[in-house]
Amino acid sequence: MRALLCRALRAQPHELPALAWAFAYFFLLLGGYYILRPVRDDMSVLAGAERLQWLFTATFLAMLALTPLFGWLCRSLPRARLLPAVYLFFAANLVAFWGALEAGLAPRALAPLFFVWLSVFNLFVVSVFWSFMSDVFDAEQAARLYGAIAAGGSCGAIAGPSLTALGAVALGTADLLLISAGCLAAATGCIAMLLRWARAHPRAGDPPVESPIGGPIGAGVRAAFGSPYLLGICGYLLCYTALSTALYFAQVDIVGRAISDSGERTRLFAALDLGVNGLTLLVQLGVFARLGAAIGISGMLALMPLVSLAGFLWLGAVPTLAVLIAFGVTRRVGEFAISKPAREELFTVVTREQRYKAKNFIDTVVFRGGDALAGWTVGGLRGLGLGLSALSFLAAPVALAWLALGLWLGRRQERLRRSPV
Repeated sequence: MRALLCRALRAQPHELPALAWAFAYFFLLLGGYYILRPVRDDMSVLAGAERLQWLFTATFLAMLALTPLFGWLCRSLPRARLLPAVYLFFAANLVAFWGALEAGLAPRALAPLFFVWLSVFNLFVVSVFWSFMSDVFDAEQAARLYGAIAAGGSCGAIAGPSLTALGAVALGTADLLLISAGCLAAATGCIAMLLRWARAHPRAGDPPVESPIGGPIGAGVRAAFGSPYLLGICGYLLCYTALSTALYFAQVDIVGRAISDSGERTRLFAALDLGVNGLTLLVQLGVFARLGAAIGISGMLALMPLVSLAGFLWLGAVPTLAVLIAFGVTRRVGEFAISKPAREELFTVVTREQRYKAKNFIDTVVFRGGDALAGWTVGGLRGLGLGLSALSFLAAPVALAWLALGLWLGRRQERLRRSPV
């Protein structure tokens, strides 16, 4: 069985324990998140497309406020304390939301705060996870193992909405919050086991895991804008977020017109999550490593820009629910199974301080800043009278810029991999 697993996952025998704990760790994170995601998506439809830019802006400001706090934690705490502190903080937030609902606060009154909190939570905890993975595994290991590790998140993303769909009525929203908090607490056990493995198999040239990351609080911001490579990652992520936000506006418009019942919308979003994550799991386990070996990281980073280019042109020509679902599902599967793990490989060739501080700034502030900017841009264009078709056609040049950045970053990563910073 051990030999079979090694062949199937392209792992070395000594890597299997770390792979298993990383799989479980990501399962718990995304399982906890996807328990709550269908509720958030229904809240966004209730809020209406005209209010989304305000929610995206509030999320960006929250990310901006958290950046110096995370920089201070990185400077002060070793990984063995930093990572559990982040997850236990968010678990405590969920317990506070649970207490507010149990005290009788109306869910509608809590909706804007919960939307912003969940948007912050999702990016922050996943960013910290991948920072840790790039610290544990080097570039060669990442190319082989990241697909299987990401599959843990896909399994969690299947289990989460399944639990929501089956238990939302019986358990109620408040109890689902506690289950999600329990997932975060359990993830800290996986962190402890991965740290033990990392001590036994340290990356060459890295400091001991017990030492704090150190450096100035604002080092991540300076690194992100001072390195052409990291600045390229910022641009790549901004193109992705701009197109994702444009597609989210289209989703709110089309689904809101096609389905009037709130319960049916929540059911549709949960069903789409299940379908996307099931397909993603198949691609991660069966395709990612082999596709990477065939077309390289440049090709992996270019696939989703090409899909987005074709998809937005299609949606512009035929703006219907069926086209939205087909394009949205294809794009999300490709992002989660191929583009996201490939993008995380980019951070395996930078310093530890950049892996945590710069990466966290890029994954949170830059990401949500792109959301806010795109939200106001799309909202402004809609205010000028541009419809869904026109906005979809305007997305095509952004997809072309995204494609060019993906090809450049892939070539740059290969050079840094041979001569890391």
